[in-house]
Amino acid sequence: MLKGKKALVTGGSRGLGKAIAIALAKKGVDVAITGRNIEKLKSVVEQLQSYGVQANSEAFDVSNKEQVFESIKRLEQDFGKFDILINNAGIAKFGEFSQMDVSDWENIINTNVMGVYYVTRAVLPSMIDSKVGDIINVSSTAGLNGNPTTSAYSASKFAVIGLSQSLMKEVRKHNIRVTTLTPSTIASDMSIDLGLTDGNPEKVLQPEDFAELVIATLEFPRRALIQSASIWSTNP
Repeated sequence: MLKGKKALVTGGSRGLGKAIAIALAKKGVDVAITGRNIEKLKSVVEQLQSYGVQANSEAFDVSNKEQVFESIKRLEQDFGKFDILINNAGIAKFGEFSQMDVSDWENIINTNVMGVYYVTRAVLPSMIDSKVGDIINVSSTAGLNGNPTTSAYSASKFAVIGLSQSLMKEVRKHNIRVTTLTPSTIASDMSIDLGLTDGNPEKVLQPEDFAELVIATLEFPRRALIQSASIWSTNP
């Protein structure tokens, strides 16, 4: 039963994060979302509120430790503790290993890995205090297998899987479930912008498909946890 729980969704202003936030709101979950675009965040918050739940947002960069801790402290003052954390915020850029700018590598690692670390560090203490919680970290099939030109992105998503597996084994004694989800290509804003859908986004997974997996994972009986799950399109 998810109704009445409180969730924090990073990268919630568009794409996967927006779809997840809406799916949670439809289940009666109060939702806080984060992102970088204030206007997009406000628009999604209004949409979430239309489902009769509490909704709010904070605009910050997940790779900025000070912004993360200050912003989540403000959200906790409004929501109280969070029962659910969805670490969804992420960026991608592809290129040959020796050709990609060092700054691009650093930005990808700082956002996709350190961002997950900072946000989880900010939210986890209250979950441990209350002896309950769910953390879902969004990795990728690129975190299961590397491919040419994906070295930076794959490295970051492999790291998310390792982080999640270690954290899962640390905190399950506190009744906190940590799950890693590894989707293949989804027709998100980021994937479309990067040209990953080959101009035919209907052929690949949709954000709503992934949101259904998130909801199913959260609704699994609390005596059990799903450590990891992959979702693929039926189209080759």
